[in-house]
Amino acid sequence: MTIYFNDVSEMEKVLGINDSNLAYLEFLFSCPLSTRGNQLIIGKDDERFPKLISQLTQLAKDRLEPFSESELYMEWNAMNEGASGAVSEYSLIVSGRSVWPKSRKQKEYLASLFENQVVFATGPAGTGKTFLAIAYALNQVLSGKKQKLVLTRPVVEAGESLGFLPGDLSQKLNPYLKPLYDAMEFFITPYQIKRMEDAGQIEISPLAYMRGRSLNRSVVILDEAQNTTKGQMKMFLTRLGEDSKAVITGDLTQIDLPKKNDSGLVHALSLLHDIEGLAVVQFSRGDIIRSRLVKAIIACYQEEEEKDWNA
Repeated sequence: MTIYFNDVSEMEKVLGINDSNLAYLEFLFSCPLSTRGNQLIIGKDDERFPKLISQLTQLAKDRLEPFSESELYMEWNAMNEGASGAVSEYSLIVSGRSVWPKSRKQKEYLASLFENQVVFATGPAGTGKTFLAIAYALNQVLSGKKQKLVLTRPVVEAGESLGFLPGDLSQKLNPYLKPLYDAMEFFITPYQIKRMEDAGQIEISPLAYMRGRSLNRSVVILDEAQNTTKGQMKMFLTRLGEDSKAVITGDLTQIDLPKKNDSGLVHALSLLHDIEGLAVVQFSRGDIIRSRLVKAIIACYQEEEEKDWNA
């Protein structure tokens, strides 16, 4: 089976510089691949092969850099889920970048973000919980539909408190919110982030400092929510004012509280049922799209945890 590329630059973006992506594509299809001029040749008939290459070629038209291995895996996974790269009613444009669901569960998540005021997203790392929340929030703020993005999370790691860290409040909390900043920097530059912070369009706030506030016309993201207490979760959910939206993300397998049953996220998921405007999206190990390596690592840890629970 042979694929012909009409544009050599698109071929390079798909296959990588010096065909560096060829070995990974061989791994995905369990078959040797070769190139000759503008041709990509696979040594067996596989209906998924032209489908994936066609999708990658289409996406390559709007990008400058070659695809990374993780991006190839995302498209491979999305193709198998029947959601590959297709622009849907839940696609987003953020600072010129297109964002679309890479799996059925991501499509459900994006739909929930558009249609509900409060969205809980739980599941392991690599499923896109935080990334899609940031993409949605930036889309809303940059388009003027919302006034600002508020980022918060409980601070419980390593037994440290904010007072032991140097700098002002923003600088103290910044290391804990780095995953959220990493997601933002996929769409906009650090300079743009700083400018939006100075303009009040991006605000970071310790969860403990949100008591008594009423947040209007905002998208509020509570990350690492599995480490909130019951009281903190109740306080957070009651901060929403007019035309605001809350996105709560967390991984129930990574609770760092002394007693896991004290988790505000666990309690909220068990308590809040059938409330109009509130949605819960639960990702699983099968929804991991970050990379095949991350998926395999998490699978090993979960199998070990299951052994411990059954012991």
